[in-house]
Amino acid sequence: MELRRPNLTDKEIVLDMMKEFEESGSAHDGGFWNVEDFDYEDWLEGNVDAEVGLNIPPTWVPAIQFVGFEGGKAVGFLSLRLRLNDYLFNVGGHIGYSIRPSARGKGYAKEMLKQGLQEAKQKNIQEALVTCHTDNLASRAVIMANGGQLEDIREQVERYWIDLS
Repeated sequence: MELRRPNLTDKEIVLDMMKEFEESGSAHDGGFWNVEDFDYEDWLEGNVDAEVGLNIPPTWVPAIQFVGFEGGKAVGFLSLRLRLNDYLFNVGGHIGYSIRPSARGKGYAKEMLKQGLQEAKQKNIQEALVTCHTDNLASRAVIMANGGQLEDIREQVERYWIDLS
């Protein structure tokens, strides 16, 4: 499984994954797009801008958009937020991720988070905050398998810190 920034040649397989998320009604934490007005090329440009904090909503922070790829298929999204604001500190964390419904239960989330943490370390993040809802047992297991230490629970969100030093 390879975690990397999506590019123009990935268009069809990423669009296929987005369609699956939309058709299933599944949350796509870690991947953000406007269903009503979506253009893949604009989305790619927006991802580049977001890394340096350009043209993002005032409540957002600079972030890197990654996609997990396996065997010619896009399997999930991961967003690495390069700093925390109040909302992310309390609820969202440094990393958000989601696996497309048809690829769940195959270990992709664990591997994507592992690679995402390596990227966070390269961006000088010493400790990464990763969160999940209290009823998301699979995400809890993924976080703990990657070294997550539970700090507390706020508003039904478990907050885990992972030491990257």
